[in-house]
Amino acid sequence: MPTTIAELVESYLKGPADLRRHVAGMTREQMLERPVPGKWSTLEVIAHIADFEPILADRVKRTIALTEPTLLAADENQFVIALAYHERDAEDELRLIELTRSQLARILLKLPETILTRKGIHSIKGPKTVEELMRMVSGHIGSHLPHINEKRKALGLSVVA
Repeated sequence: MPTTIAELVESYLKGPADLRRHVAGMTREQMLERPVPGKWSTLEVIAHIADFEPILADRVKRTIALTEPTLLAADENQFVIALAYHERDAEDELRLIELTRSQLARILLKLPETILTRKGIHSIKGPKTVEELMRMVSGHIGSHLPHINEKRKALGLSVVA
């Protein structure tokens, strides 16, 4: 498990490329499909990630910059309902994810290792260190990849390893 800033950043920066691999070759129509009943479409997953990456990065930045800031929770289900996910452009969303991660990575790589112990107070989950936040944020994209593969399989597309 990563324990230094450089290791955490390396893990963090892998996410966007993994996401791109999982959606590669899908048409817009396939991304809009909901082939698994009760689950989001692939475009909804991409838009969700694009909306939450800045929120997650903000939590890390606030924890770095402020003394024990409050880190507000957000309801992903309200976002998908209210923010026109099916009207979005997948490529724009993917670029936003990449830029958000690239920016935060550059910030983190300029900071001392001691920054990892700074704490923010999540409004639901309680105290979280920068290290804990980065572990959580690094896994965000990966937690959605099995859902994309589930959709690919249901659409008759090859599953991505």
